[in-house]
Amino acid sequence: MLRSSWTPGPAADVAGPVLVAVTAFRADAARDLPGIFRSGLALRAAWPRLAGAVGMWLWTAPLKRRCGSVSIWESRQALDRFVAWPEHVAIVRRYRGRGRLTSYTWTAFACEPAAIWAEARPLLSRVEA
Repeated sequence: MLRSSWTPGPAADVAGPVLVAVTAFRADAARDLPGIFRSGLALRAAWPRLAGAVGMWLWTAPLKRRCGSVSIWESRQALDRFVAWPEHVAIVRRYRGRGRLTSYTWTAFACEPAAIWAEARPLLSRVEA
């Protein structure tokens, strides 16, 4: 598995609980994976401007046709705004029906990136098959 570097968002200095969102997409066809991953990179480039975004990583397991993200949010409302953001919606529509998406969320007591990645990593291993 390959992982991007940590990308902080505008809410990177948040104190207190945060919402963690883990996504894993398994593409039906290997030819779709580069486009899906490039789309993720485009969203990542916008990350510093997304209200309520604390930080994120992208990850991929190309030989298994898998990619996704581990993102940290100030609140459920911030995540919901991102999910409804037109740029995100366009990507979801473009790849709908071309694979299977699995997602998990939980609340962490604080934004501790290393601890959050350590908790997320086993979930990604579980869904890589």
